[in-house]
Amino acid sequence: MLTVPLCSSLCSRLFFCSCPSSRSLPKVVKRRVNALKNLQVKCAHIEAKFYEEVHELERKYAALYQPLFDKRSDIVKAAYEPTDEECEWKADEEEELTDEMKEKAKLEEEKKDEEKEDPKGIPEFWLTVFKNVDLLSDMLQEHDEPILKHLQDIKVKFSDPGQPMSFTLEFHFEPNDFFTNTVLTKTYKMRSEPDESDPFSFDGPEIMSCTGCTIDWTKGKNVTLKTIKKKQKHKGRGTVRTVTKTVPNDSFFNFFTPPEVPENGELDEDSEAVLAADFEIGHFIRERIVPRAVLYFTGEAIEDDDDDYDEEGEEADDEEGEEEADEENDADYDPKKDAAPPAECKQQ
Repeated sequence: MLTVPLCSSLCSRLFFCSCPSSRSLPKVVKRRVNALKNLQVKCAHIEAKFYEEVHELERKYAALYQPLFDKRSDIVKAAYEPTDEECEWKADEEEELTDEMKEKAKLEEEKKDEEKEDPKGIPEFWLTVFKNVDLLSDMLQEHDEPILKHLQDIKVKFSDPGQPMSFTLEFHFEPNDFFTNTVLTKTYKMRSEPDESDPFSFDGPEIMSCTGCTIDWTKGKNVTLKTIKKKQKHKGRGTVRTVTKTVPNDSFFNFFTPPEVPENGELDEDSEAVLAADFEIGHFIRERIVPRAVLYFTGEAIEDDDDDYDEEGEEADDEEGEEEADEENDADYDPKKDAAPPAECKQQ
């Protein structure tokens, strides 16, 4: 069965290493190693309990965050106009401005605002967020954008206490001409316990499956389908007829109809790839997009994400490439002198 671990660790970096084979160990040492493995299994079960409690904490703090997210939603959809005090924000570039320059800039800004029509809330907030994030913008098609302009909020709901671990993404839409739903949902079921057949692979909660919802499309507005016309020639008579056929169409809204996992858990390669990407997207929306939406709207969070990547490796490769090029361009360079002598084989 396809699963995606939610927690990363150093294990992936250290997994492939040169280790002594347990088969070469003395029998008495093997027994002790087996004892350590049994201890490791117990550690995995304790770790599973730890993540269950983390899930409870997430649920608890989600309730504390929600009033702030609700207010964010009200501002975005123009249900609430923030006060002057709430709108005060000292940007870095404003710190060095004199009072006179600030006043001049303020007057110019007010003049521009007077010339423009008064927009309500923050237009296209979530659409802009999606377009700013590569993981999400890759899913967007041009015909999706008019629909996503009506997206007013995304909420994360955790499973109730005592219920199997899961979370649901709720996409809240204002009334529109495309579908009658006001909320579209996507639920991700998780597991936070070691697999009895492979307990050492446990690395935190895993997404096991996901379930979308039915979108009640207005007639002629379903962007997940398209109509094509094909010409067919009759083998005997040679006459040609035009056949109209409805086929799937690329769309963000296919996100709500993921491939179903069969009971035996076996998936073909295409479905497995789609689900793996789906799990990653669902987790990213939950962990990054919903909590930090305004920073993805402004692009600041994207800059922070880029800063997380280490470019030292690339620079090292470039330097190495330059050195090789310099050596090759050197008229006195003799590659035979750089060749390492063959290693001696020692037999015991």
